[in-house]
Amino acid sequence: MAAEVGSVAPDFTMPSANDGDISLSQYRGSKHVVLSFHVLNFTGG
Repeated sequence: MAAEVGSVAPDFTMPSANDGDISLSQYRGSKHVVLSFHVLNFTGG
């Protein structure tokens, strides 16, 4: 399923480098969040 510009991202939780787990919903309505996916980073190809 492709995301459309301006659509709401589904909530997810992932490990943080500093504060344990972090969820996207923690920022909903209070901050702008940019998601960036780098598929080929650290793959050696």
